[in-house]
Amino acid sequence: MKSTLINIPNVYRQVIFVLCLLACIFFLDPPIALLTGLVIALVIGNPFIQYNKRATTLLLQVSVVCLGFNMNLEHALKAGKEGFFFTICTISVTLIAGYLIGKKLKIDKNTSTLISNGTAICGGSAIAAIAPIIKANDEQISVSLGTIFILNSVALFIFPTLGHFLGLTDQQFGTWCAIAIHDTSSVVGAASKYSPEALQIATTIKLERALWIIPLSLAIAYFQKSTGKIKIPYFIFYFVLAIIASTYLPRFFPALNNKIGPHTLFEYAYLFGRKGLVVTLFLIGSGLSLKTIRTVGWRPILQGVLLWLIIGSLSLVVIKGIL
Repeated sequence: MKSTLINIPNVYRQVIFVLCLLACIFFLDPPIALLTGLVIALVIGNPFIQYNKRATTLLLQVSVVCLGFNMNLEHALKAGKEGFFFTICTISVTLIAGYLIGKKLKIDKNTSTLISNGTAICGGSAIAAIAPIIKANDEQISVSLGTIFILNSVALFIFPTLGHFLGLTDQQFGTWCAIAIHDTSSVVGAASKYSPEALQIATTIKLERALWIIPLSLAIAYFQKSTGKIKIPYFIFYFVLAIIASTYLPRFFPALNNKIGPHTLFEYAYLFGRKGLVVTLFLIGSGLSLKTIRTVGWRPILQGVLLWLIIGSLSLVVIKGIL
């Protein structure tokens, strides 16, 4: 069975891929970049697929850290404090609902656990951290990642539209998408499409949420009696350091406020983060395959959609009521 819709010589695939990559850097918005990657993957295939996963992970982490150079520590702490209560409640509700839905739909236990944790915390990062602890096999990991990825792709397109339709403020939307969208890349992509303030709030709350990988992994390892290695998302600490640097360094070194061309040094770092995110979404899209879509099946997708609806609607009601 064909893995792409058409077959062309590899050199042509490489040229098309590079041209689309350049378009993402200079012209395309995050949702369009993701869609472009998807089209490349499904129509002609990614000619650099062997490097895709590593490049995507590294570029996402570097881009997120660079976004921190445009944030203020006091504002970030305020956003994190306001999102802390939601984080605890929504993670708990999602994990409980995921367990019950997975059992009802008779989904493989490991697959259900990975989808629930990916929805509750931070998508692919949570799945990567939990998978070795519960000793998930390649098929279970592939199905859960495919489920999360498909829903992330949809979220990147519909959340900004829903936010404007519902009249959400920047603060409300930033908080909502940080809680209701699975993966950090799609959270940042959707929030950047909404507004700069929503981007700052969403990034802070999402990365604070991602830190819950550590206690949750420890809890699962304890109950599973597992000795699997726990992956700690260290790049989040670099993100915090970037925020501290952008807040305080210019006060001690005023020269950092001087512009080099149209922007300051920190503004260039922030712009690199924004562009890096667009390229990251393109690479994520180009990493999909028809085989992954076929492998997922309808039950895991249904579990993911139901969890998404539960967490999205409940968090929206609470956010609209108190923010």
